[in-house]
Amino acid sequence: MEILLYVAGILFMLVGLGLSIGLHEVGHLVPAKLFGVRVGQYMIGFGPRLWSKKIGETEYGFKVLPLGGFISMSGMYPASDGKPVRGLFRTLVQDARSANDETIAEGAEERVFYKLPMWKRIVVMLGGPVMNLILAVIIFTVLASGIGLQQGTTTVAGVNECVLPAGTSQTECEPGDPATPAAEAGVLPGDVLVSVDGTPVSTFAEATEIVQAAPGQALEMVVLRDGENVDLTITPIAAERELTDASGQPVLDEEGKQIVAEVGYVGMLSQMGYVPQPIGTGVELTGENVGRVVGLIGTLPVKLWDVGVSLFTGADRDPDGPLSVVGVGRLAGEVAATDAPVLNRFVVLLNLLGSLNIALFVFNLIPLLPLDGGHVVVALWDGIRRGWAKLFRRPPPAPVDATRLVPLTVIVAVLLIGMGALLMIADVVNPVDLLG
Repeated sequence: MEILLYVAGILFMLVGLGLSIGLHEVGHLVPAKLFGVRVGQYMIGFGPRLWSKKIGETEYGFKVLPLGGFISMSGMYPASDGKPVRGLFRTLVQDARSANDETIAEGAEERVFYKLPMWKRIVVMLGGPVMNLILAVIIFTVLASGIGLQQGTTTVAGVNECVLPAGTSQTECEPGDPATPAAEAGVLPGDVLVSVDGTPVSTFAEATEIVQAAPGQALEMVVLRDGENVDLTITPIAAERELTDASGQPVLDEEGKQIVAEVGYVGMLSQMGYVPQPIGTGVELTGENVGRVVGLIGTLPVKLWDVGVSLFTGADRDPDGPLSVVGVGRLAGEVAATDAPVLNRFVVLLNLLGSLNIALFVFNLIPLLPLDGGHVVVALWDGIRRGWAKLFRRPPPAPVDATRLVPLTVIVAVLLIGMGALLMIADVVNPVDLLG
């Protein structure tokens, strides 16, 4: 059964990845067709063709390796002028021009990408990453508002019998230990908090905030018990406690140490559960994930070096470091095979898929060819040149010939392939351990 669940987790992520890639390419395909560009192919995957079907002028299909996708637009670059190419990389440039010329069908010379206005070219190229961003927002909205974020609910899970000093190793009450305010007030496990100090509460965090701000003050508290409201009076004591957030995670200072403060304390524990959040929370979570991935991209060379070192030394991988598709699939399988509740596993898998789409969004915006961001830069440069010429009433310049950047494109592609190979090997030999 565990093996079946492991495989199911991998399949879930593969299907999610395929959907993400497919929608990414749809983000390019739809505006390209709306703007009149001839699109010859829409393919998911690379390598030998598994299946395809031609509808109209476009061939739609799947290829063997589900590691990406592409659409073939007519005339990504200006048609070659027939002049011989010079320079060290002339063969690469000439091959790129020849391949580009083959995409320009006879009679459709005006339906080419490079002749579009600058803003339309940018819309086409940003369409793919934006689709991944939209998909991420949908996933995180479903998680936050549809399922909810796991945090302390208003249901009391337990009541501490006595007050233990902060930092003590003592785990059980001893004679003479003072009773907790919650025990003295008569709070029972299973009670549902209704209000504290006259303020209605919908989460345990709201109740905790009121309690922590009122050490030594008698608070009126209403709890729901056996279907009836019960009035209690509870007086928090002043105690040094390690602060935690609404989800029970430690609150850290700038040095990464958990903050200890003197706050009101009553000694009751909350029952953890999924609490639906406001509809805008999904957008907030997406923004936070974008920031994390941007930070990761900024330190990518260092992170990759660390991956290489851990590969050869066997040291533990950085859990916040980059993963390949193999690593994400392996992690998905491990999550699915755990004995956690089904909902918990599903939430983690959705989080992985949402994070994967954020990575696709950010990574494709890197301003280097062959990535989408590189094509945006070319379009911007072309538009700036044309705008400059128009401003000074000069003849419009020739379109930017990005085939001259083929050597740089090849270098970037080789680096991307090398990065992917390194991460895949590391994810097989020395995978990231997130589950312990």
